[in-house]
Amino acid sequence: MMKTSPTAARGGDTQPCLRGSSSFGILTSSFLLCCLLVTSNVFSQDPALRFGSAIPQEVDTVYERGLAWLASKQSDAGGWQGGQDGAGIDGICLMAFLASGEDPNFGRYAPNIRRALRAIIRSQEADSGYLPNSMYHHGFAMLSLSEAYGAVDESLLWEGGKPVRTIGQALDLAIRCAGTAQKANRWGGWRYMPNSTDADTSVTGAVLMGLLAARNAGMAVPDEVIDNALNYMKRSTGKDGSVAYTGGFGGFGESMNRSAIATLVAAVSKHKESEEFKATLKHITERLEHSEGSYKEYFRYYMAQALFQGDYASWQKWNAATARALGETQAADGSFGNGAYETGMSLLALALNYRFLPIYER
Repeated sequence: MMKTSPTAARGGDTQPCLRGSSSFGILTSSFLLCCLLVTSNVFSQDPALRFGSAIPQEVDTVYERGLAWLASKQSDAGGWQGGQDGAGIDGICLMAFLASGEDPNFGRYAPNIRRALRAIIRSQEADSGYLPNSMYHHGFAMLSLSEAYGAVDESLLWEGGKPVRTIGQALDLAIRCAGTAQKANRWGGWRYMPNSTDADTSVTGAVLMGLLAARNAGMAVPDEVIDNALNYMKRSTGKDGSVAYTGGFGGFGESMNRSAIATLVAAVSKHKESEEFKATLKHITERLEHSEGSYKEYFRYYMAQALFQGDYASWQKWNAATARALGETQAADGSFGNGAYETGMSLLALALNYRFLPIYER
């Protein structure tokens, strides 16, 4: 049975429930993708080549120490144990490695990338396509598979072992699972489990981001599934830019997390002209000094992407403050918080400085 936080149990705003229980713009051409793969060794050696200006030293220091910690804590099977675990946690950690600019096939962390991918694919239910341990996990795992698709050489993925399925096959199954789960949901979104009949904007945002990334990677994702989820997010957004947690109508209650998620999904789905996008973007850009008392890694992850997609100048200001804060709070061993989830999400909040993943293109 899925475990939820105490807040979730009483129906309030939640942290993504990535706990134990029973990825945006696409590269503009295959030529650019080939260039990326050929030159990624050069990029990993010269930060200035990554996006035209030097990456702040404090960002590189935090990121390098964090990756080293994640590498040291990865199991031989490819996952991360302790604290929260599951396909979504493995996906978050996988994206942290992919986002750093190291060659995903021959760089120093290539073995970690392959192990994480194998762990995610092996965890997938073959019949349903579900990536456990919740639809949060499913969304984040689907996002990570989408970011790896086309960048990771699958001839190296299984390293002589018997392949379970390709990344593309795993993605196709995951997309089908999301579509099937949505059909059973009267709101057009998703909740914690594939058979949930209610929805919330936090889980819906996670699954929707996975689907958008898959579509941008070239996978077939039904327009109806995307449109239904986007409409649910729109109905849940108020004129003041606040976003309801559950149900189908709203904008009630303050939540920077939910407003950031709504801003991001509208941006990557190319709905920046909508009134809802303008409202949520205004809501978050007017509160750059906001600090979350709980679920702060989740907040930073979505806030970074929403600001980057919506208001680059605001992102620059916010990013500088976040880099300082993370540099001050990172443990001596390179970790954040209580484990892989907190560390992976904290690194991804800084990953836009590298801009190697398709998800981090504007």
